[in-house]
Amino acid sequence: MKKIVLGLAISLAAGACSMMQPPPPPLNDGELALPADYKTWPKFLSNIQKAEAKQIREIYVNPKGHSQSTREAGFPYGTQFVMEIYSATPNADGTLNRGNLAKVFVMGKDKGWGANAPESLKNGEWIYSAYLPDGKASSDSPVACRGCHLPLAPKDFVARYDEYFDKRAK
Repeated sequence: MKKIVLGLAISLAAGACSMMQPPPPPLNDGELALPADYKTWPKFLSNIQKAEAKQIREIYVNPKGHSQSTREAGFPYGTQFVMEIYSATPNADGTLNRGNLAKVFVMGKDKGWGANAPESLKNGEWIYSAYLPDGKASSDSPVACRGCHLPLAPKDFVARYDEYFDKRAK
């Protein structure tokens, strides 16, 4: 009986200790890993043609961001987006033909993230990372990401916010 009680006490103590561990420190730009399984995630939007940049984009949103987001509240902590950028060549009618994968960008939101971003470029608690097609980190600066997303504050700093929620409503 003493062994059972001692075992139970040790188990409870171990559980309590694991609950008292501090959360991991907040991440900053360039520290968000490329999720290995992102291609299994729901598509945020697909086949986004950017003729001026000669690019086609595919954007994925993780299951948490997809299932727990609302137009009114935005995206919850734990949301991640992955945007694949493909090179493209224009057709005579202005549409684009998809080429090779050129870059992959990751955008994530969590409590305290991005605290080290310049004040003039803070995008809520979103951070950005860039990767090459082979999955290695890219030297692309997150300043361009932050500058592009900065005017989108009313839409939780997410591009094509309304388009996404309109699509989901159908």
